[in-house]
Amino acid sequence: MLEIVEGRKPVIAKVHGAAFAAGCQLVASCDLALSSDDAIFATPGVNIGLFCSTPMVAVSRKVSRKRVMKMLLTGDSIDAKYAKEIGLINDHYPIAELENEVIKLAKKIASKSKLIVKIGKKAFYKQLEMPLKKAYKYTSEVMTQNMMALDANEGISAFLEKRTPKWKNK
Repeated sequence: MLEIVEGRKPVIAKVHGAAFAAGCQLVASCDLALSSDDAIFATPGVNIGLFCSTPMVAVSRKVSRKRVMKMLLTGDSIDAKYAKEIGLINDHYPIAELENEVIKLAKKIASKSKLIVKIGKKAFYKQLEMPLKKAYKYTSEVMTQNMMALDANEGISAFLEKRTPKWKNK
C-alpha cells in the first residue's frame, strides 16, 4: 500500500464487484478510483471478530471520520453511489463503460508532463501530513522548484501560443 502512495506514477483503481477489507484498503490507497455502478465496498472484519485495522489506515485518510467509523463498526457494505458521495471513489459507470472510462482517464493523465505529475503527487501526500503553515511553506518551495523545470516553461509557452505542449520531462 505504501508503494502506491509513495510511487512516482498515479495509480487508478478499477473496481467491479466487491472490494472488501484489504480490497477496500487498496481502493482507498490508490490515487484515483473508478468503479462499476454495481460495485460494493466494505470493511467487514468486525462481523467475524477481526477489526479491519490495516484497511482503516487508508480508508480513514479518504473518508470522513464518522462515515468510516460506521463502516468499521457495522461491517455493512456500501454501494458505488455512496462510495462516490463520501470520497472513497471518484466516479462509477455502467460495467460496459468502466474499462473505457479508466483508459480515458489514464490517457488524460499520461498526456501531462511525467515530471510535473511526479512532483505534484509527491507534494500532495507529503503536505497532507503537515500543519497548515508548514504545508504552505513546503508547497511554496515545491512551486518555486517546479517553475524551474523545462516543462513548466514549455507548458506556459504552449498555453500562450494556443498549442499542445511538447513535454521533455525535465
